[in-house]
Amino acid sequence: MTSFNRSTSRRLKKLPQIPSIWEGDRRPLSSSQTQTKDSQESQGECILWVDGSQGLVRAMDMVSPELGPEAIVRTLMRAMEHPHSPAKPARPQRIVVRDREIQFYLRGVLQDLDIAIDYVSELPLIHELFRSFADIIDSQIPNLPPQYAELLHQKAFATWEAAPWNFLEEQQILSIEINTWDVGTLYASVMGMLGMEYGILLYRSEDSLKRFRADVLKDDEESNEGLEEAFLKQDCLFLTFEQVDEDEDEDEDLAELPLSEIEPTFGNIHPLEGLRSVLYEDEALVMFVSLESLLRFIRDYRHQLYEDDFPSINRRYRISVPNADEATKSVSVTVSTMPELAAELEEMAGFDISDQDEFDTTEYRSLRDDLIPEDSFLSVGVISWEMLKSLRQEVNYHTGEEIAEVGDGLPVILIQTSRPKAKTVIENIQDAGGLNAICFNPGANPLDGEQYDLGLLQTENGELFLFGEFLDNDPIHVEARKKWTQRCKNTNGYCGVIIAKGLRGASRGNPQLKDMMALFEARSLSPQDLGLGTLQLMPQLEFE
Repeated sequence: MTSFNRSTSRRLKKLPQIPSIWEGDRRPLSSSQTQTKDSQESQGECILWVDGSQGLVRAMDMVSPELGPEAIVRTLMRAMEHPHSPAKPARPQRIVVRDREIQFYLRGVLQDLDIAIDYVSELPLIHELFRSFADIIDSQIPNLPPQYAELLHQKAFATWEAAPWNFLEEQQILSIEINTWDVGTLYASVMGMLGMEYGILLYRSEDSLKRFRADVLKDDEESNEGLEEAFLKQDCLFLTFEQVDEDEDEDEDLAELPLSEIEPTFGNIHPLEGLRSVLYEDEALVMFVSLESLLRFIRDYRHQLYEDDFPSINRRYRISVPNADEATKSVSVTVSTMPELAAELEEMAGFDISDQDEFDTTEYRSLRDDLIPEDSFLSVGVISWEMLKSLRQEVNYHTGEEIAEVGDGLPVILIQTSRPKAKTVIENIQDAGGLNAICFNPGANPLDGEQYDLGLLQTENGELFLFGEFLDNDPIHVEARKKWTQRCKNTNGYCGVIIAKGLRGASRGNPQLKDMMALFEARSLSPQDLGLGTLQLMPQLEFE
């Protein structure tokens, strides 16, 4: 058994001994009714030393349940030498505990301090203190009502997997008419298309939504305090998603993480309440019904919502509400798109399609290199005919004709980047009218004499974009180009480009179907078809 060294014993014996009986104990803070494995691990155990004669708490510590009996001695030493005010340093004449093991342990450790160590079955003062602590803990409001917590988490993860931010922008508002629990219509705004914050905001009024957008635009170049004030003036319920381990790389796109690393958070924002990450029962019911109706609406109209134009759609659903009272066991909810409001919000933001570049459709301009992100993973390869069929069903950006299934599959260029950058690439190709052709054209650097095989994408408006520079003498690329040429002959010139996410994830270099965001089918052109000759690398690092 560990005991005090001589110098410590001498120091403690110098403390005045007072005619008091101290109570000592160690137990979890939570009550037995509410204590769970998680709460035990997070809260640990409380060690308490009180002066029963004076009714004072002399020392208190929170420790891990795994710590041995030495912990209770360390707290006792503080109770003697450095007690909580107004108690003075002292040692008691007698100590009582309700644990035989602790009694025997303390007798061995304190044997030189002239302190009697006794066992009692009850510690009235400590029992009352722990009961008060448990009452305080038990009275704390949980973040979600217990009867709805699991249901809401299920709906949250279903929302994450449905990923409405892949096709709905923040200004493309969906109205959810509930007319129950003192709620009329909510206005859902989906966050996440920019790859920054993911979630659903459920505004209680159209006015609150517009006011927040106006405040954000007004304070765009002002202080963070102005943005924070605008944020706290919102009137909405919210569901947001965060990374479980916040210490991980903050630059990693949340959408590329596995479901096990995603954590949903529910809450409420109101100008008079501020932000709280707690939902009361009626709010939890409203959130459940809203998410369930949104999930059904997305399931029914996903492909229509992917279209460039925000369509006018509405649908009524009958939602069954578990654990609700008789009057609200079944709720009728109407979900509608709001294209006019979306147009109004776009106008507020100053978005005008007339500001987009006008392209010359008769001839291409100088070769551009601003379409494909610099850090993208590029691959020249092939996808099987079965994969092609799956892609045509899963992704929403593809054009093409029926292709004779000759050879091992469709030759493709794979471009893998982060989800936000992939979204931008897809939108830029769409804005250019789609993809017309893929070509490998000779290039040269007159400064060092290197010869290149340049990968080019030609959009429907005639623009040429550089997607890759491959050295002519690279044996891996030479072999890949031979296979590309043969496969394009097999398909009569048909080929494609796949835009995929997951650059920094586990699927880097080998994206799965779920990572593929777009397939653009096109024709393969030869250098003779383009008639550009050998493109020269100029000092401005542009081929022309």
